[in-house]
Amino acid sequence: MPGKLKAKIVAGRHLPVMDRASDLTDAFVEVKFGNTTFKTDVYPKSLNPQWNSEWFKFEVDDEDLQDEPLQITVLDHDTYSANDAIGKVYIDIDPLLCSEAATVISGWLPIYDTIHGIRGEINVLVKVDLFNDLNRFRQSSCGVKFFCTTSIPRCYRAVMVHGFVEELVVNEDPEYQWIDRIRTPRASNEARQRLIFLMSGELQRKIGLKVLEMGGNAVVGYLQCFDLEGESGLVVRAIGTACTLEKISTFPATATHPNNSSPSKDMKDSPQAAPSTLGCRSTHSSPVHSASSRLSQGFSVSVPTLLFAGMGSGGSAGKEAGPLKALLRQQTQSALEQREYPFFTLTAFPPGFLLHVGGVVSARSVKLLDRIHNPDEPETRDAWWEEIRQEIKSHAKALGCHAVVGYSESTSICEEVCILSASGTAAVLSSRFMQDGPLDTEHRLSRFEEVVSPGCGFCHIPYDELNIPFPAQLTYCYCCRRYKVPDVLFTTIDLPTEANVTGKGCLIQARLCRTKKKAQGEGNATAISSLLPFLEYELHTQLMNKLKLRGMNALFGLRIQISVGETMLLGLASATGVYLTALPSPGGIQIAGKTPSDITYEQHISTMQKKINDTIDKNKELYEINPPEVVEEIIGSPIPEPRQRSRLFRSHSESSDEVSELDLSHGKKDAFVLEIDDTDAVEDIHALLTDSPTPAGFYSCNTEIMPGIQNWTSAIQMFTSVRVFRLNANLTNQGLNKIFSDLCENLLKSLYFKLRSMVPCCLCHLNFTVAIPEDELIQVAVTAVAMSFDKEQPLENGKQSGEKTLIKGKHVLYSPSVDYSSFADRCSSWIEQLKLKAHTIRRGSVKTTSSLEKASPLPEGRSRSLRSNRSYSGSSVAVVKMTPLSFIPGAKIIKYLGIINMFFIRETSSLREEGGVSGFLHTFIAEVFAMVRAHVAALGGNAVVSYSMKECVFMENPNKNQAQCLINVSGDAVIFVRESELESTSVQTQSATTHTSNGGEGT
Repeated sequence: MPGKLKAKIVAGRHLPVMDRASDLTDAFVEVKFGNTTFKTDVYPKSLNPQWNSEWFKFEVDDEDLQDEPLQITVLDHDTYSANDAIGKVYIDIDPLLCSEAATVISGWLPIYDTIHGIRGEINVLVKVDLFNDLNRFRQSSCGVKFFCTTSIPRCYRAVMVHGFVEELVVNEDPEYQWIDRIRTPRASNEARQRLIFLMSGELQRKIGLKVLEMGGNAVVGYLQCFDLEGESGLVVRAIGTACTLEKISTFPATATHPNNSSPSKDMKDSPQAAPSTLGCRSTHSSPVHSASSRLSQGFSVSVPTLLFAGMGSGGSAGKEAGPLKALLRQQTQSALEQREYPFFTLTAFPPGFLLHVGGVVSARSVKLLDRIHNPDEPETRDAWWEEIRQEIKSHAKALGCHAVVGYSESTSICEEVCILSASGTAAVLSSRFMQDGPLDTEHRLSRFEEVVSPGCGFCHIPYDELNIPFPAQLTYCYCCRRYKVPDVLFTTIDLPTEANVTGKGCLIQARLCRTKKKAQGEGNATAISSLLPFLEYELHTQLMNKLKLRGMNALFGLRIQISVGETMLLGLASATGVYLTALPSPGGIQIAGKTPSDITYEQHISTMQKKINDTIDKNKELYEINPPEVVEEIIGSPIPEPRQRSRLFRSHSESSDEVSELDLSHGKKDAFVLEIDDTDAVEDIHALLTDSPTPAGFYSCNTEIMPGIQNWTSAIQMFTSVRVFRLNANLTNQGLNKIFSDLCENLLKSLYFKLRSMVPCCLCHLNFTVAIPEDELIQVAVTAVAMSFDKEQPLENGKQSGEKTLIKGKHVLYSPSVDYSSFADRCSSWIEQLKLKAHTIRRGSVKTTSSLEKASPLPEGRSRSLRSNRSYSGSSVAVVKMTPLSFIPGAKIIKYLGIINMFFIRETSSLREEGGVSGFLHTFIAEVFAMVRAHVAALGGNAVVSYSMKECVFMENPNKNQAQCLINVSGDAVIFVRESELESTSVQTQSATTHTSNGGEGT
């Protein structure tokens, strides 16, 4: 047998009362893996049983270890009737199958029931003994590491990036099977939950096999999605980037802060990286943007600098290097074109990986769902995605690019209609990571290693300006003055580390709601298809207007979501606006159009024009956008003569004598014209101007790091909030737009209000998810992390100020937008709201208890007056940090323990008693947080990074007092060490070494 799984049940605590006569429980445990089940003895009459069972051993194939979760079911023994279920625990074995990850799962895990939520805890021990399997036809992919993070993980370096991996598995949804009519809701939910765990494991194994075939050992940027197709079935999809990663064996003691680490430091301290670090320097001709330099932490990759620099830096070596660059670019292009899909799910890259960015490429398709007849043949769904990916590939080619980065896929389903969406950023990549280039070429390039890479190379256009397939306004780069750049740049990636940025960034959102007629089948699909292009066009127009209004010229982290409902389509586009120094300064916004000969109307227009101009000036001051004047003498290189252009594709900015091309001053530019031809357009401009400004001391972005902010402290605060809003059936498009926009704005305002004690503060990685769960219902979920920074003090003092801020921020974020990262620490206010008057809390037992009281424990020193007298300890759960970022400020990630990918279902038939929709949703989210924390602690971790809530499907029936919610969360379980601990360890090591060298006995 290739593997032996061992499980031991130690004890339970805080179990619910199942026997009303004695106020106690006769609990026992069933341990199941595959078709084998073991049982513990019944522990009579106790809410805190001590089983101390023997080791239960399962001899299984490693393929089953990857596919199946270990199921632990806690039951109450009844002599004369069926045993009552208390709850279940699903344990993913995959983290134990990788030699570098965890070796044992040990700790207190919450017992979860889909009807009642968390019902106590169980202490378990799980181990796996693997035997060598030399069978080359084996179906398992043990040892392949999975990472949710969309950048190379912190304690690894990229040896090679192999490319795109994708897979999907299909099945019938147990919720819609005929047997569901005679099953209890609990049995139905558990059947569904178990199937999703199985499908998720199978999918991960299949992706791992593809990675092994490509010669890789890891999947980075792993994105798994669930398509709940109702009666049609259930589809679980996953995409990722196959890589070969190498562990960095030693860590520098000082490079723990995102701002004071550099690729060169990691390389010096990594003996593995020493021979191949030519040209990978952190010196740049223009200053590196230190706020985003944290992305290079953990990279020690071999990149000849010339590959990146030569494309756009000019300089003395430019002429000699030209043919070599062309050769290497050609090699890369052919290597990538040979692949079916040259896509990468990464959004942050090693230095030198990204040469040029073309812009956003996206594709959407509307499909009618058909029933999945055979789960073993998912060809239909595969063909759908293949069609979309081919379209994306052709768009990238049209932009002169051979790869797509920051790639993602999503769906929106309503009844029998499904919208498939895919988007990414067309790019030109370095050949070093794609293939092992000829050694002689690399050595020939190494003599040009003095050529430093500029902060503008990625902005230079990759397409041929003589024959571009769209009208574009091109000017010479404002940094190097040698290559052409567009006037605006949209991307789905994070800001590159080498980018030159002026001022700070900000969150920019476009929101749109459109009504449609109720229809069935093909008619419905046709109506949606005809609406989609207009919806997307309006979202892009809104984004452009808001970008100009803020005086910025580029968008990063762009994410466009389209949600479909029975009577409406919802569009939400989020991105982080920045001012790239290399791009031209945006002109103002000028209102033009058919104006009637009415003096009052003309006055109204001029007033609006003045408001727009004032708003742009205020925004420039707020975001510190003061671009430097470009003087020819400073750069010291003449402006190249422009080439003759094809008259057919003449640039809009081009005048008859082409003089405007040579104007490099950041002076008055041509204004961006807004046409007004009806009252809707006037209202759109009003909406543009009524966007609430961010309060003083607050900044927000949807990328990992806010451009322009440097001194991050260690004070971080993650939160999740979900809002559900019921609409009036008779609203117009304009009314719907206002309601939807207000919903998002109010959500942001509530976050700013509750985080006011953390000022100055930045909301990073703001991730909005919109859905239409039912007709006339809009659901908006947001996850983000609040990070404090220090304007006044230097970076070294950031740690101390961060600690103070964290203490000051203890009270922030309770209902309705609760900080669930330490939920029990902040649940006291809503225990009072949601606790029923009939609740009687007695020492040693609880008659009826709100599920809020079953959360993780309060930290030491907090009041326990609102908790029941039973002590709910489990302090290991409380110390696990959670963040959507791929790093923790002021800390070093020293080990990745495996991926956390969990799916939960919660149902209630007492919605009003649980505090309505808000109480039910937030209690459930809090319980999910508690379970994620417990599983990470059991793996030996102390944090979850790259955390995301991918699915939050909410359904309610207020008339029947019922509701159901499905949540899927994922992230990377890690062990991190604080900067202060590393420094003290380093000092101790140094003193011990000194002591030994002086003849003493060192430790």
